[in-house]
Amino acid sequence: MARPQIASADVTRYRVMAYVTGVVLMVLVFVGIPLQAAGHPAVANDVGVVHGILYIIYLITAYVLARKLRLAVRPMVILLLAGTIPVMTFIVERWATRNFINPALRDQPSTTPHTVRQ
Repeated sequence: MARPQIASADVTRYRVMAYVTGVVLMVLVFVGIPLQAAGHPAVANDVGVVHGILYIIYLITAYVLARKLRLAVRPMVILLLAGTIPVMTFIVERWATRNFINPALRDQPSTTPHTVRQ
């Protein structure tokens, strides 16, 4: 079976969306929800909508990366659901990088031209 081929742009898109989604979810849970309970629902409503939109984008980027990495169902589901639990996107991003992304990048042939010394 051929090794998975991933581009560094796919990894960068995934990492950016994982961190952005994680930060916005933490703002929603640790700022928006308490403010909503205190009688100021606007923050939770606005940040909730932003998180929903960003989570959809995160799902797409994570799914594309998971398919390119040829992940099994369980790791793919973990990758996709990470954006629903505060702080989990950061943990899962490190886990995916260590276990799937770095090995795939390491096994790829170099794309830089080799110079021959004489």
